Amino acid sequence: MGVVDDLVRARRTYEQGDWAAAFAAWSEADERTLTDDDLAGLAMAAYLVGQRDTGVRALQRCFHSRVVAGELAAAVRCAFWLGMASSNAAERAVAGGWTARARRLLEAIGVDVVERGYVRILEMFGHISRGEFGDVAQCADDITAYGRRFDDPDLLAMGLSSKGRVLLYQGAVQEGVALFDEAMIGVAAREVSAPLAGEIYCSMIEACQEISDLGRAAQWTIALSRWCDAQPGLLTFTGQCAVHRGQIMKLHGAYREALEEFAAAAERYRTLGTLEATGLAHAERGDVLRLQGRYDEAEAAYEQASDDGFEPQPGLALLWLAQGNSDAARAAVLRLLAETRLPVHRSRLLPSAAEVLLVTGEMERARSAARELRELADAFRTTALLAMSAQVDGRLALEAGDPAGALPYLRKASQAWTALACPYETAHTRVLVGRACAALADTGSSAKEFEAARRIFTELGTVPALEAVVRLCVPRRMPGALTGREVEVLRLVATGKSNAQIATALVLSERTVARHLSNIFTKIDVPSRTAAAAYAYEHGLV
Repeated sequence: MGVVDDLVRARRTYEQGDWAAAFAAWSEADERTLTDDDLAGLAMAAYLVGQRDTGVRALQRCFHSRVVAGELAAAVRCAFWLGMASSNAAERAVAGGWTARARRLLEAIGVDVVERGYVRILEMFGHISRGEFGDVAQCADDITAYGRRFDDPDLLAMGLSSKGRVLLYQGAVQEGVALFDEAMIGVAAREVSAPLAGEIYCSMIEACQEISDLGRAAQWTIALSRWCDAQPGLLTFTGQCAVHRGQIMKLHGAYREALEEFAAAAERYRTLGTLEATGLAHAERGDVLRLQGRYDEAEAAYEQASDDGFEPQPGLALLWLAQGNSDAARAAVLRLLAETRLPVHRSRLLPSAAEVLLVTGEMERARSAARELRELADAFRTTALLAMSAQVDGRLALEAGDPAGALPYLRKASQAWTALACPYETAHTRVLVGRACAALADTGSSAKEFEAARRIFTELGTVPALEAVVRLCVPRRMPGALTGREVEVLRLVATGKSNAQIATALVLSERTVARHLSNIFTKIDVPSRTAAAAYAYEHGLV
């Protein structure tokens, strides 16, 4: 009676989506009493609660039982899930073996069956691992066609989302997003099986992050969180969910909560043995710690990411820039620009690359990066990417000595960041607006922008940005008709900083620093840095 009760409880809780209870009940039952359907259910529940090895053993047993019974189509399904488990664990050779075995079974079946669509999923993942993206597109089309032909929600959602991702990488962003939205209809309606629904949720959110569609990413992250919470015992996908929640929290300035989510994600990834994903969580931690000025901790987080096989760029290059290692930062972004080819991936790199290139005096390369970013932003039409592009264009105009030309770009960026509720980016842009106003002698507006940015940076606890804006909050009446920026430069000269060090501290190019120094020497009528330093002390600027 106890064995029967275990099986009844396992089947009932499985249907309810209580994976932990189902796994426990099947695990307690006598193995000899498990039917093939029980084995398949046990395998699925085990996968979802993070017991991969148990799930693989159950699926292998189910596969062989179904082959012996002549249930070849059902055996193909087992081979599919075994291939997916191997693919997700980066066991490409094993995944390839299960794909080949599934193909042979299909040949034995002879007629076309829906399982052919599932094998195309395995083949698609194989093409992805080998970088054969043309074949990926064909697989996605075939999977979608099988889903429509056999009215299979799993295949339809997987095919549409895969085709959407391919279109994104081909630069057809709007068409790709439309397919993702169509795929998510079935996922949101709970028509898609849990393992594939989780895959599609995470793929959708990653794609939104890649094209900087932050609003859509936030909406689907909330939906994914609810989906995870509704399934007791679910472990698989909760690491990704934590990372995505942390990314949204980071954007909204909730840094403490973001760090907690990234730490939770890393722990869950470690439990599942997915090292590269663990590296992503560490890289995200590094980005937050860098913004907070906790440079040693950020460096350690980036190093952990690298150890786990994830390259923490361009965040690491920005850390090097903040630490004054401009040569390393410049070399890193130039290498990244040379090796990053897909437009979607370049769109994520270009804002940081433009900043590093501008600060390190690579003005022509910075302008080239800005032009490319502008083209991609116009093509993708996502609010955040348009804001990034406008901010970079405004910054370049400002550094080129055209503050009036910079302001329209910067105000556009500021409005977009405010609408997206991204406080750090909003404050950073307001600093640039304040600098432009100061250069145009509008000291009242400049002071207002600097003070607003100072308040935001104080609330966020972003120490480096706060210190930089505090240096900008200089008295309105300055000696020698110096501008606010010139006073900043003069103060740093007086403390013995070189042009390179001043450029790093103020996030300027060395050429711009040299131009400011020339203007300072002329305005205060001094011949040297030593005399300029003495002037600064005499007039209470240090």
